[in-house]
Amino acid sequence: MIVHAVQRIAPCRRVAAVMTAIAMTVVLASVRAADREEEMRGLWVRRASLISADAIRKMVSSAATAGFNTIFVQTSSDAGAGGASGFDATGETIRQAHVAGLRVHAWVDVLAAASPDELPSTRDHVVYRHPDWLMVPREIAADLLAVDTRNPTYVGRLARWTRANAERVESLYVSPVQPEAAAQVAERVRDLARRYAFDGIYLDHVQYPGDDFDFSRASVAVFRDVIRKELSPADRRRVDAEEAVDPFAYPNTFADRWRLFRRSQLTSLVARIYSTVKAVRPSALVSAAVTADPAAAERDRLQDWRTWLDNGFLDALCPVATGVDPAFLAAQVGQVRAVSGTRPVWAGVGANRLAQMETVDVIVAARRAGAGGVILFSYDSLISPARGPDYLSALGRGAFEGS
Repeated sequence: MIVHAVQRIAPCRRVAAVMTAIAMTVVLASVRAADREEEMRGLWVRRASLISADAIRKMVSSAATAGFNTIFVQTSSDAGAGGASGFDATGETIRQAHVAGLRVHAWVDVLAAASPDELPSTRDHVVYRHPDWLMVPREIAADLLAVDTRNPTYVGRLARWTRANAERVESLYVSPVQPEAAAQVAERVRDLARRYAFDGIYLDHVQYPGDDFDFSRASVAVFRDVIRKELSPADRRRVDAEEAVDPFAYPNTFADRWRLFRRSQLTSLVARIYSTVKAVRPSALVSAAVTADPAAAERDRLQDWRTWLDNGFLDALCPVATGVDPAFLAAQVGQVRAVSGTRPVWAGVGANRLAQMETVDVIVAARRAGAGGVILFSYDSLISPARGPDYLSALGRGAFEGS
């Protein structure tokens, strides 16, 4: 881009322009290098730990004492929720954390809408207001065509199927294919960035649960409308005739384009979120949880994070590992590092499943593999009574002191 810009400048000004461009590049590189100098030492914090100012004070003090420098705070669609009526948990967390010298990133569940085991109690929730926005797996798509989306049976059947397939799907998901749903997701993130002085926005569940989603009637209709405009009259008549017998004739007939369409809609949402955040809070880092193997991410989750990187839609990536084996996590970090270029890679560690020394070993392995830091899941599990009162601080000493 710099070279092209210079070529359009008059010859007598080209040298000065080149020097200016080089100087700007050096400055930007220096700033980015400085940003990467400090290791990310992050801690995920659930909303349940933010129920009062005292609870937040305990959390901030514990994180700072243990050597963490960043907390990733779980947010909800109503960003201030978290305790008694009128208590702004998010604002209070940021205020106390910044006083203590900690950075705060918003932990946003982008597409995961609700746990199938405990559906929301408020009827204002998206699963009740817009059940037509929810992703549907191919396996039950035909059956759900006979159910009105406004009928409680619709969400109930989706929830039951999700519970029965908990080994691969942990939530009901909102579909990025539907324009209104994507717009609301982006607006929610914009509102968080506008209202609160977050140092970063972390995008979780920014993927499809599998490549067999989203076969909801609304999403298939969106794809159908796009494809029909590109077909000849004869081809439209042919596929429309097939659709009279097979409601999924369009995704079936144009399977490759259906996959590309769904993948591109997710990429468009990530791009929209990134530009939205930068417009209101330019210094905030936008990061995302990713499947470490980029080919598997694209194939199984329609998560094309290589394209996100190529187009500058992310500032950092976080491959998340829940296993015990340090070598496995190191391999995951290495896969992402091979593609990430100058962007930092933060290893997500499921410390809730590990013993103290196992967690330390995993952190050491992540560092050796080139990670720019780690994020541990989660504060709540690491201060549980079963761990003991000093567990988190001892873990911090073992992981961060002298490193």
